[in-house]
Amino acid sequence: MRWFCMAMTALLGTALLAAEGKTRALRFSKDEVGKPPAGWKAEKTGKGDGSVWKIVADDTAPSKTGYVLAQTAESPNSLFNLCVASDTSHTDVEVSVAFKAMHGKNDQGGGIVWRYQDANNYYIARMNPLEDNYRVYKVVAGKRIQLQTKEELKVPAGEWHTLKIEQEGDHIKCYLDGKKELDVKDDTFQKADRIGLWTKSDAQTRFDDLKVSGK
Repeated sequence: MRWFCMAMTALLGTALLAAEGKTRALRFSKDEVGKPPAGWKAEKTGKGDGSVWKIVADDTAPSKTGYVLAQTAESPNSLFNLCVASDTSHTDVEVSVAFKAMHGKNDQGGGIVWRYQDANNYYIARMNPLEDNYRVYKVVAGKRIQLQTKEELKVPAGEWHTLKIEQEGDHIKCYLDGKKELDVKDDTFQKADRIGLWTKSDAQTRFDDLKVSGK
């Protein structure tokens, strides 16, 4: 199975969202450089130009593929940049991703989106190296509402770090580099839906090694 997936990736030059037991792992191909990954759609919460996602070369990619997904636009301050995996649908879910903050004067870092109904309704957990905080929110009718925060967390820009979220029922747990930092309950979004990635404003961030499991 692993050989077959590798061969298909090389042949088709598309992003591979492949089953590894009960876990799906994202990998990228060099043939997709400069384009969004296949099966993903760039979205945005708010108005204005931005949310430009593309695959770029990065020799430091944790997945060892040499290619990562990057949000590259200097979007307006109020814009949320989203990239959503079209073929995912989970209620109870575990999602992890490596991220590296590259640039951003107004904002940095990024996060994981899940139970994504549309561009105005979803959960988001994100780390911001400029503010030294890790927060979990819900976005309802386009309005971001904070559920919990952990302050005074140092995550240097230009380095890879790992975010992970787990949700079962209304119970949400959020991890940073393997340590649980947030634990909260919320039942706003209850149906199965998509997962994705997120940055805010001019945060130009790279993502790699996305893994998803759940039901």
